[in-house]
Amino acid sequence: MQEVELKFERENRNGLVATGSYLFDAARRLGIEVEAECGRVGECDSCAMKIKDGNECLSEPTFAEVNQLTDKRRTNGERLSCQAKIEKAGEIVVMTNKKKETEKSNTEEKTEEYRKQFEEMPLEKKIASLLELEAIALGETFSFVLNSPFKIFDIAMGVMAEFGLKLEDDAKKATRPKEHKQEEGNSSETNGAQTDEKIKEKTKRKTTQKKDEHSK
Repeated sequence: MQEVELKFERENRNGLVATGSYLFDAARRLGIEVEAECGRVGECDSCAMKIKDGNECLSEPTFAEVNQLTDKRRTNGERLSCQAKIEKAGEIVVMTNKKKETEKSNTEEKTEEYRKQFEEMPLEKKIASLLELEAIALGETFSFVLNSPFKIFDIAMGVMAEFGLKLEDDAKKATRPKEHKQEEGNSSETNGAQTDEKIKEKTKRKTTQKKDEHSK
C-alpha cells in the first residue's frame, strides 16, 4: 500500500497516510477535528475542505458532492472530506474551512443538561433507564460488568467485544459513498472468481497426477 503526504495549511500540520483512506479519516488521524453534522454520509457540507494541490490523487467527485457543493465551489477545489478517497500516491495540500461559531439550540441545551443528570444517577437507575436514553456511560457499564460473577463477566466481555467490532465495521460500510461500494463489490467478485479458478486448476493438476501414477 502506497503512502501520501498530506499537508493542512491552516493547522500547519502534515503527515503520511495510506492510500485507500478517506480525507475525513486522514485529517482526524493527524489530530484535526472535522465536523460531520450528517454523520458523514454526504448529506451536508460541514466537512468540506479546499484542495489546493494534489486533487488528482483523490477519487472522482461522488453524487453527494455534486449535490451538496455548487459548481463554483467544486471549481475552486472544494471536496467533501467524507466522500473524497485518497487513491494515488503524491502530495495533497488542504485548506480546512473555518469552524462556524453558532449558538446552541434549545434542544441541544436540554440534551446536554439531561446527559449531565444521567451522569449523576446511581448505576442502578442508569441501567433501568437504558432503553429510554440516547447515550450510555460506558465507564459505569464496564464497572458493573467487572463486579459481576466471573462467568457472567466472561460471557459479557466476549459479547461486547464481538458487538463492538461488528458495529465498527457496519459503521464504516454505512458511511462509504455508493460509488465506492460498487467498486468494492466488483473487486470482491473478481477476487472470488480468481479463487474459484485457482481451486479448479489445483483439482485438475491432482487428477492429472493420479492418472499418471496409475498409468505407470
